Amino acid sequence: MSPDSSSDSVTDPLFESGHRIFANKDLLKIGHVPEADRIVGRDDEIAKLAKRLNGAVHGYSPENVMIYGKTGAGKSLVSRHVCQRAKNAARDDVEIGTAYIDCAEDNTETQAISSLAAKLNDEVATDVSVPYTGLSTSKYYKLLWDVLDAQFDSVIIILDEIDLMTDNNLLMKLSRAEEAGKIECSIGIIAISNKIQYVDNLNERIKSSFQHQELLFKPYDANQLREIMYNREDAFQEGVLSDDVIPLSAAFAAQEHGDARKAIDILRHAGEVASEDGAETVREEHVRQAQQHAEKDRFRELVHGAPTQAKAALLALTELTITSQDDAFLTSKVYDQYERICEHVDIDVLSVRRFRDILKEQAFLGVVEIEKINKGSAGGIHLQNRLIEDPDVVRETILEDNRMENWVDRSR
Repeated sequence: MSPDSSSDSVTDPLFESGHRIFANKDLLKIGHVPEADRIVGRDDEIAKLAKRLNGAVHGYSPENVMIYGKTGAGKSLVSRHVCQRAKNAARDDVEIGTAYIDCAEDNTETQAISSLAAKLNDEVATDVSVPYTGLSTSKYYKLLWDVLDAQFDSVIIILDEIDLMTDNNLLMKLSRAEEAGKIECSIGIIAISNKIQYVDNLNERIKSSFQHQELLFKPYDANQLREIMYNREDAFQEGVLSDDVIPLSAAFAAQEHGDARKAIDILRHAGEVASEDGAETVREEHVRQAQQHAEKDRFRELVHGAPTQAKAALLALTELTITSQDDAFLTSKVYDQYERICEHVDIDVLSVRRFRDILKEQAFLGVVEIEKINKGSAGGIHLQNRLIEDPDVVRETILEDNRMENWVDRSR
């Protein structure tokens, strides 16, 4: 029974016997993987990914895949969906294992490999015992190899937000395991990142062993976002959504680069706001309040997982935005402010070229907007950087980082 379903057995007046707004709130969870008929606008991506993983279904090696796309573009959803279908479609004599690792949470090699070993071991009955903590990295690798060879012909591993790993050892060792004779089982890796430069920054040995195919997920448009939410309309009690709730939620999310996570977040928050207000229906004003909450939550999630250098670069642009009447700044000016911040919080100063790359990554994520300006034959072409997010929210979020919290802008 769904957690939001009503039941006559609830007699304590402290608890509701049902929910007047939600019928099945699980449909609005970010990590929820819906049925195939609820997945919208990703048929081509599903087919392309399935083609790369097809080998596993027939008992030979799947290909490695690198998936790029902005937040909320369906990368994780499609990856998990296709993996489950590959597992279900495997030949009778082929055993496929699948594992999902959130590298924002398991961001060290030891954390990730211990989670992998434990999850795959829990998936089947083996004689191997895998504690979640307490062993060395090398021992966890040994346990993982034992688990794989004990039960599986092929394993597909999803490494979500792989750019948040502290190093690339995990990718190297997983992609070379079969070749190095560690296992007889085949491993296919789906690496997911918001950063289009991720692979470019890998060393040549890792690129050589990874040998990946690339898949780019484009943002959803407003029509697709509406369809995504209509497909989850049964998360609510019948008749509680006013007609403008889903179109308005989709419009807000479409403004933010087609982020389906944000669309679903807004829809869920709107229901929660309506419930807290004691309303019988979810209306436009609830969506507008929810949008403000969802925007802060989305940005906080995005920034909390960013490297310290990215936070320093964002803080530099933020301080200029707050203290100046202008809203766009040349890269050279932002870099000068970045140098002052690095000196104050005692972190290394990156080269101008690497600093530009960080700003481009933030533009790809929809936090910064970069515009080329032509100053004529004498001045040349320059880049102007504009902060898209609310600067006060950006500053508050970045200063929650222990390394950044002592920053005080001395120009004030």
